[in-house]
Amino acid sequence: MIIREETESDIEAVTEVTIAAFKTLAISHHTEQFIIKALRAAGALTISLVADLDGRIVGHIAFSPVTLTDGSTDWYGLGPVSVLPEYHKQGIGISLVNAGLDRLKAMDAKGCALVGDPNFYRRFGFRNIPTLVHEGVPPEVFLVLPFTDAVPKGTVAFHEGFWAEA
Repeated sequence: MIIREETESDIEAVTEVTIAAFKTLAISHHTEQFIIKALRAAGALTISLVADLDGRIVGHIAFSPVTLTDGSTDWYGLGPVSVLPEYHKQGIGISLVNAGLDRLKAMDAKGCALVGDPNFYRRFGFRNIPTLVHEGVPPEVFLVLPFTDAVPKGTVAFHEGFWAEA
């Protein structure tokens, strides 16, 4: 398996992987494929990586800019991340997250935020920071990973593409 940048020829496969990955997830609104499409159309898909296994796309991860009310810059949101269900528990998601975080750090990003399962994301260093919130999201599933000692304070807003429904 290789982790690489998404290419235009991967777009359809990324959509299919994303739909399949979230199809049975109860907490999903099943709009993740539309989020990726909206981020891509807005030029806000800062990092888009695929997991390529013998020429087949089996996973995808997206990173896009977020805004913070304290004016901090160079922070990004992680998500969606998708792995085909038949490839779960094989380290693909972990590999995608690690590769994406490495690329963010190489861009001199200041940190990353996400809404997700703390049991999965804590292994990468993501944690709850009470001074950073995402309105309408329970704090236990809003996690951040600062890359520097300077931790912002305030409200984090993900790109408007996260509200795409078609």
